[in-house]
Amino acid sequence: MRKQLIRVGHSPDPDDAFMFYALTHDKLDTGGLEFRHELQDIETLNQRALRGELEVSAVSIHAYAYLLDKYALLPSGCSMGDRYGPMIVARQPLSVGDLAGKTVAVPGKLTTAFLTFQLLLHEAGLLASTVGPRIVVMPFDQILSATASGQCDAGLIIHEGQLTFQNLGLHLVVDLGVWWQERTGLPLPLGGNVVRRDLGSEIISQVSRLLRESIRYALEHRAEALEYALRYGRDLDRNLADRFVGMYVNEWTLDYGPRGREAVRRLLAEGHRAGLIPEPVDVQFAD
Repeated sequence: MRKQLIRVGHSPDPDDAFMFYALTHDKLDTGGLEFRHELQDIETLNQRALRGELEVSAVSIHAYAYLLDKYALLPSGCSMGDRYGPMIVARQPLSVGDLAGKTVAVPGKLTTAFLTFQLLLHEAGLLASTVGPRIVVMPFDQILSATASGQCDAGLIIHEGQLTFQNLGLHLVVDLGVWWQERTGLPLPLGGNVVRRDLGSEIISQVSRLLRESIRYALEHRAEALEYALRYGRDLDRNLADRFVGMYVNEWTLDYGPRGREAVRRLLAEGHRAGLIPEPVDVQFAD
């Protein structure tokens, strides 16, 4: 019998590689499903999800606000910033207020990093274009070098740049994960995995189970999964890659849990109240 193809989109970075290791290396019995992995940056995956192209995809939690008609959030696969997260870094020591009029590079306007940055600017009274920073969108892996070279005044960094920015002489302006935690008492839900609703409840349940098993396998076979993840660790040695993976593949990733689900709802509700997300978001998790 021919297997049903499930195309899975995820980022070419160590945490996603670690998470999907078991599925990419045939460590699990996938039954009647065949998984094909497509690696692209998160903003490209967000845009593809808007078009409903992939059966399963990593997306930004911000982007999920616009995907309710096509996708449900899977209960596993979350990247949660628990007192850490995306950062604003700059060539010179700056405060948040100093960002007024500055050029800030961001990795995409549907990223959760950008939504959280906008919430910070809103709170600081800097969201209006007349007083706020000038936003420039560029690929996430170019932002550090663009900031260090002076192409932009500051950069909103995601992924492993959070551990390496100081190597380029850059200064931390704000850690958005810390800011969010101090403000709400909740972790910052950055990314999740979604499944297309038209697959039907039976296949959705099977995909959900296999994703959880893949994450659990990697956590239980850490050394071999990490060896694979290192292929995607730009400028990371093994110790830093292990640290980075531990930041974003952990107990939150196996299941959001009540507090993680509350964090998703709170973030998207705050985005709506600030006028950054046009409609209220009815967050629905797949079984």
